[in-house]
Amino acid sequence: MEADRIKWNRRYADDDYQMGLRPSQFLAERIELLKTLCPGRRALDIASGEGRNSIFLAHHGFQVTAVDISDRGVEKGERRMKNEGVSVDFRTADLEEYTIAREYDLVINLNFLLRDLIPKEVAALSRGGVILFETILDSPNLQGIHTSHYLLQPGELRRLFIGEPGTILEYDEFPDGNSPTARILFQKRII
Repeated sequence: MEADRIKWNRRYADDDYQMGLRPSQFLAERIELLKTLCPGRRALDIASGEGRNSIFLAHHGFQVTAVDISDRGVEKGERRMKNEGVSVDFRTADLEEYTIAREYDLVINLNFLLRDLIPKEVAALSRGGVILFETILDSPNLQGIHTSHYLLQPGELRRLFIGEPGTILEYDEFPDGNSPTARILFQKRII
């Protein structure tokens, strides 16, 4: 949607990085586990923003495709990637219309919720591939202005994955604090 692209381009307009330079804590804490679980090193970063998680994965030997609606975010990611001497295939696309056209060993989906995309992410996984997913959980403690459609309800993330062909390796909800989240680590069935 053009309105989303404009919104995110405005957020990424200045030279500062909105989410900082460090990767998601969930990703950073699980990187060694991911390297042992993933059958290969092809990764897809959904809603990659300015590329902090994609660049982190590239530093850890992953061949990363990073997709985001914001061309400004993608430009900043490409600039940082070049400065750090790693390679990431950054792509600008509306994820509501995006087709995942290849197979990946790892899909990360952080700070983004498009429920209809989850089965497509699972389908794009190689056998034994892994999804690392974390996003905002609706809670009375949630700070700021949010669109309710893009918030997970308690228990919802587990329900979204429970019927998929694989195993939930880890599931947590953190409803307290200023940034309530739910997260899951899911591995696709090997056979």
